[in-house]
Amino acid sequence: MNEKQNIGLLFDRIAGKYDFLNHLLSLNIDKWWRRKAVKCVLQEKTPDVQCLDVAVGTADLAIELARQLSQQHACFNITGIDLSAQMMRIGEEKVRKRGLQDCILFQQASALDMPFGDNTFDVVTCAYGVRNFSDLDKGLAEMLRVLKPGGQLMILEFSYPKNKLIAWVYDLYFTHILPTVGRWLSKDKTAYTYLNRSVKGFVWGTQMCERIAKAGFSQVAHRPLTFAITTVYTATKHN
Repeated sequence: MNEKQNIGLLFDRIAGKYDFLNHLLSLNIDKWWRRKAVKCVLQEKTPDVQCLDVAVGTADLAIELARQLSQQHACFNITGIDLSAQMMRIGEEKVRKRGLQDCILFQQASALDMPFGDNTFDVVTCAYGVRNFSDLDKGLAEMLRVLKPGGQLMILEFSYPKNKLIAWVYDLYFTHILPTVGRWLSKDKTAYTYLNRSVKGFVWGTQMCERIAKAGFSQVAHRPLTFAITTVYTATKHN
């Protein structure tokens, strides 16, 4: 899909309005989703944690990772990668304001060809990024490769409600309201139309779990949040 091949440029265009629109269009529930997702992957306290946040964007998940890790008094480091330089520029500014610049680092890189050695990270996360991969299976394989044996994977991604009434409202929102408001406020005619299609055309639930397991992960599980509007997926790399 050509849009996914140029996903970095798409997010560069809307970077300035991305956080505002994210929180507005989700009614700020996205902040709670990230908190819940991070708790799912940081259940075990360890003295030293090396994390990779794939599709780090404006660093909301990386910042939440740092917040929860610091509460555990762990020594930690978070590396965030993304194709969008403009999204990361905003993320770096947010990180500096919070005094986290020494523990959250940014690098422009593709999730399909990560510039890291095998078995590098204890935790790999990705929030609302995997549906933008031009090759989902390759991206999952890269996540597996860079994880240490016993390392944890967490993916937070949009999914689809099973309740028919909720699904109807969800379709109405994603098909009409979100693209319209997104275009109006971001001044970009195509970005939020793409985001709508990327959500509706993506795998979710048990199908997503099957793809994660196919990549080589074990202990694959998923936890729907807020009527299954979004889902947390967790998995482990074999020891």
